[in-house]
Amino acid sequence: MTENAQQQPPATTPELPTQYAPAEVEGTLYERWVERGYFDADAKSDKEPFTVVIPPPNVTGSLHLGHAFEHTLIDALTRRKRMQGYEVLWQPGMDHAGIATQNVVERELGKEGKSRHDLGREAFVERVWQWKGESGGQISGQMRRLGDGVAWSRERFTMDEGLSQAVQTIFKRLYDDELIYRAERIINWCPRCLTAISDIEVEYQDDDGELVSMTYGEGDETIVVATTRAETMLGDTAVAVHPDDERYKHLVGKQIKLPLTDRSIPVVADTHVDPEFGTGAVKVTPAHDPNDFEIGQRHDLPNITVMDEHAVITVPGPFQGLDRLEARSAIVGALRAEGRIVAEKRPYSHSVGHCSRCKTTIEPRLSMQWWVKVGPLAKAAGDAVRDGKVKIHPQEMEKRYFDWVDNLHDWCISRQLWWGHRIPVWYGPNGEIVCVGPDEQAPTGEGWTQDTDVLDTWFSSGLWPFSTLGWPERTESLAKFYPNSVLVTGYDILFFWVARMMMFGLYAMDGTPPFHTIALHGMVRDQFGKKMSKSFGNAVNPLDWMDKYGSDALRFTLARGANPGVDVPIGEDWVQGSRNFANKIWNATRFALMNGATVEGPLPDAAEMSATDRWILSRLNTVVAEVDAYYEDYQFAKLSDALFHFAWDEVFDWYVELSKTTFMAGGPAAEVSKRVLGEVLDVTLRLLHPVVPFVTETLWTTLTGGESVVIAEWPTDSGFRDAGAEKEIASVQDLVTEVRRFRADQGLQPGQKVPARLTLDGTPFAAHEAAVRQLLRLQPEGEGFAATATLPVAGATVALDLSGTIDVAAERKRLAKDLAAAEKEKAQATAKLGNEAFLAKAPDQVVDKIRGRLAKADEDIARLQAQLDNLPAA
Repeated sequence: MTENAQQQPPATTPELPTQYAPAEVEGTLYERWVERGYFDADAKSDKEPFTVVIPPPNVTGSLHLGHAFEHTLIDALTRRKRMQGYEVLWQPGMDHAGIATQNVVERELGKEGKSRHDLGREAFVERVWQWKGESGGQISGQMRRLGDGVAWSRERFTMDEGLSQAVQTIFKRLYDDELIYRAERIINWCPRCLTAISDIEVEYQDDDGELVSMTYGEGDETIVVATTRAETMLGDTAVAVHPDDERYKHLVGKQIKLPLTDRSIPVVADTHVDPEFGTGAVKVTPAHDPNDFEIGQRHDLPNITVMDEHAVITVPGPFQGLDRLEARSAIVGALRAEGRIVAEKRPYSHSVGHCSRCKTTIEPRLSMQWWVKVGPLAKAAGDAVRDGKVKIHPQEMEKRYFDWVDNLHDWCISRQLWWGHRIPVWYGPNGEIVCVGPDEQAPTGEGWTQDTDVLDTWFSSGLWPFSTLGWPERTESLAKFYPNSVLVTGYDILFFWVARMMMFGLYAMDGTPPFHTIALHGMVRDQFGKKMSKSFGNAVNPLDWMDKYGSDALRFTLARGANPGVDVPIGEDWVQGSRNFANKIWNATRFALMNGATVEGPLPDAAEMSATDRWILSRLNTVVAEVDAYYEDYQFAKLSDALFHFAWDEVFDWYVELSKTTFMAGGPAAEVSKRVLGEVLDVTLRLLHPVVPFVTETLWTTLTGGESVVIAEWPTDSGFRDAGAEKEIASVQDLVTEVRRFRADQGLQPGQKVPARLTLDGTPFAAHEAAVRQLLRLQPEGEGFAATATLPVAGATVALDLSGTIDVAAERKRLAKDLAAAEKEKAQATAKLGNEAFLAKAPDQVVDKIRGRLAKADEDIARLQAQLDNLPAA
């Protein structure tokens, strides 16, 4: 353990309020930390850097439990590293959140009876910036409530000037390296948001629809196809069958009649078709299905688009102007009228893609878009993990990462929005295409226009680890703080964000990955393990719990559930329990201060200490080592649990209680224990600080007189161990626990005093008689003492006089009744387990349950008989 350079013992005995009131201290403490610059990061420092970026929350967002969980973990890591002497940068900022933000502002305009088109592009973008300044970013204030130790002076926004320059720079470089291109392909189209969205922004769920089987062609040249999207048949340009399917070989190459149209379409042979599925024949609509598009490319089929951007039918005829769902019903009705419907299945449950933003059903649509050629970028991202440059924690998550990056399709990066980074490409009057970098002049003159699309939000957030540090300029901050030490994020955005940062970081930073370690955590769920959702009625606003129980209580609950890569259940009862822990820390420290606990001067020599003192210091050093190991392995739940049990059980419930008699007696031994207690509290508060910063700041500064625990020195293991003292105190704990159990079995109240004779000579308990009597409420023997119950424990003997404290006759009657019930239970279980016919027929789980009942009955019989034997005669 280290001596803290910031520590200055108070001149007089400090005092604490009788109760801890989080609301009265948290805000003031946080602002003090910020004002003093504790969270700032100095690029000129000679300290070793430790860098973490905040996964930038949407500017439209507010703090939810997922944010609170992730921020708690990152804050704990960075606070510990700061205490260890690192130059810590926790980079804050927000994402412009293209679709989400545009939707918010469009809804605001709708309340005024306007649309963005009424304003025009330039005025609409100005309106969004206005909204951002007035209403966006409320999450920043909520992060302060939680205690996030971020470098606010470095806060960035993905649309600010510097980050916009980074976006334009990398677009230009990728374009020049032929890694960005423009092509007409099938994309995911949202008819509500009126934009393309990427594969990872599509949420799939099973919807009830219909499966309709219908005939194409006439006479002997008919073929049956099935579809869940009958409206797309208007765009069919072929029917495909497998080349080896004997049923259809006579049709391959022929033209057949496409119903409801005046067109004929070919039958093509393609190995993509599964002859075992359905009729073995599929309709091919290249402009409205990604698989069909590939078939169309192979067979040089035309692409016929039958819907506009609103998913309204555009094909001239009776269905023109109908919404896709209206058209589906009308087309099936028309086919039915022609006698072409062979079968209809309703409801037909199948997987359907929905826009993750507005939940509208996605429409696959052929569209001209901008794409990133991800092949070489994804290979580099995979190799960085395979080669050990980047470690994924927990390691079992590597497979999910490789499954994704090894199978990435080219990334559609253009969005048909007005809010976002506009694509830096200009088109000339004669078909010219010019990509413009940030230091280049855009073409001017008649007929030159800029591309109207903006870039996918993930394009700019993929640059976050280096764009926030000033890239493409080679700044001091970039040299100091890149790459990041660790990325702490949820496994749910391993594909959205992590893979993008890996690809861009390796490309832009000369093969240096954006972080050394990817530490993945799970999702926060309710106490029953169910996903939290407003629609489920189980969503929780973390601010409500912070208001009610304090920020430390929420943080400790979240950290205590954080096992790597595993989802985290949380319930209000658990937060209340963490509030009780904060109160326990407060009350125990207050007691210690009132009894003279001090950090003044060096620790006494071990020879001057009692076994109790040496035991707690030995345990303290063990816990310091354990907590350090857990931090290095991102085991937040284990380190929190270790600190909880050490602080509550060992320090407060045992060491403080065992030392009370020493404090009351006074003298040199008391002075030694006061110094030991001060040391233990000092170190324990510093160990707890990264997870529960507010209560520990108040207590530590009061105890030590130091400036702030935020900049205090992180404890280190001094190597002090005392196995003999640990064994001795363990024996005392066994004795106290056993007698307490006996008292409870006999129905004695915890505070009820009982005369007792302790025979402790020659045992480890001899030096602890006063403390044992105090803990067990055992009075001296006194005149007329009669031992009515005797408990032998590890060589010691505790003789109790229970006369006058319990109704022995009534207690014997109660125990005899319980014993008879246990013996009856044992007899019934034994009889069943001895019945061979029963055992032959009963399921294994039933037999196991009965064996459990038998074991429980044996335990109850032994316990009840022991209680009867220990009772005095009636």
